[in-house]
Amino acid sequence: MLFINNEWVDSQSGKTLDTFNPHDGSIIAKVAEGDKTDIDLAVSAAKIAFHRNSEWRLLDASARGQILCRFADLVKRDLQYLADLESYNNGMLINFARWAIAGSEKSIRYIASLADKIQGDTLPADGDVFAYTLKQPMGICGLILPWNVPVLMFINKVVTALAAGCTVVVKPAEQTPLTALALAALLKEAGLPAGVVNVVNGYGPSAGAALTHHPGVAKISFTGSVEVGKLIQKAAGANNLKRVTLELGGKSPLVIMADADLDMAVRTAAFAVFGNQGQMCIAASRLYVQSSIYDKFVEKAVEFAKNIKIGNPSEPTTQHGPQIDEEMMNKVLHYIEKGQQEGGKLLIGGQRIGDQGFYIQPAVFSNVTDDMTIAKEEIFGPVQSILKFDTLEEVIDRANKTSYGLAAGIFTTSVTNALQFSKHVEAGIIWVNNYLSFPPQCPFGGFKDSGIGRENGMDCVNSYLEVKTVNMALSKKF
Repeated sequence: MLFINNEWVDSQSGKTLDTFNPHDGSIIAKVAEGDKTDIDLAVSAAKIAFHRNSEWRLLDASARGQILCRFADLVKRDLQYLADLESYNNGMLINFARWAIAGSEKSIRYIASLADKIQGDTLPADGDVFAYTLKQPMGICGLILPWNVPVLMFINKVVTALAAGCTVVVKPAEQTPLTALALAALLKEAGLPAGVVNVVNGYGPSAGAALTHHPGVAKISFTGSVEVGKLIQKAAGANNLKRVTLELGGKSPLVIMADADLDMAVRTAAFAVFGNQGQMCIAASRLYVQSSIYDKFVEKAVEFAKNIKIGNPSEPTTQHGPQIDEEMMNKVLHYIEKGQQEGGKLLIGGQRIGDQGFYIQPAVFSNVTDDMTIAKEEIFGPVQSILKFDTLEEVIDRANKTSYGLAAGIFTTSVTNALQFSKHVEAGIIWVNNYLSFPPQCPFGGFKDSGIGRENGMDCVNSYLEVKTVNMALSKKF
């Protein structure tokens, strides 16, 4: 089904798409496949809900926040169900899914608290005038979700847009529509008026293209690949000048200095690239280790990878699950083969496991150089490439030699090293002696080809607002 105007409806074409369980490749369910006609209906519902005299627009800002807080309560209530559904639909480890959804519940409450903190300024304008600014919601927003962390992305994008007072049409990834539909039902239960949130399942070339080209849509927020992000930015200017927020790919460097806590660095570096099967835009897929500890680090990294428990993601003791689908599995296997062909030394892993589902044994490469494909291109899989460096000055230059700029990290006991790295590395988020920490108070986004705009943090709602200046004459003399 599709979710339009707070109702469950079939697609106008009657078409359906299959959604699969990555653990064994079995079909979970058939869901309605929306296209341009369905997008038009969803945008129409969102437009009515955004009318200045609608129930939604007449709500106090604090009341918007209260609805979102009720939504947070429902997400907390249904956490286990949502985690099970997420794991079942995209192969996420059940423990990782619980962690992500628990964090998302906190994010809802944080962003909800911003709903009645949106305020303009009074301006000391020249002349006998009273001037001030208003911050007002943009309008209808198209939100296009990735398949790697569907719950987290739905919540971040939808809740931010709603806190700003917008209405939305959500297009989930075709691989993972189930949790988006479940969350839409919870928003309705929380008291969200009809038409404010609409969910249209479908494929990028049909439903996604219709949403990004629709003249009634004021903004597009997309998380996914750089290639698709560029297409969306182009589409956003085709029929009107849509605002865009793009959170795209990465080839994030993680630097291990010789003075680091070695065991902690090994564990964190492994989680930073093998977590969620490597299907993370911020994966630490370029691991730079200082030459004096390189051999020891590699030895410990191989030992750690050897002991990762691979299996059914629904089992709480499993540490590594499947890739999302056969296409992505084969893409990752191709990169591993390419890494060997170009001179990388595959020390462990890199093979498909079994003939059911889409499992790859985590791979560790040594002797990787900056010019190798596995060191340059985003793999989106469990491939740890370990590169050697000598000095901090050198590794900062090498870290920046990429078109990406999403995340970076460093392990060191030197405050000077940490500050120099944080100042000079071109990335939207820097982790020092940790990785994958995502407090909702911290802005998230990238430099260069890794995206446009920021999500989370106090300013996240600003990307869904327009600033209006009001200039009022105080005298009759002109």
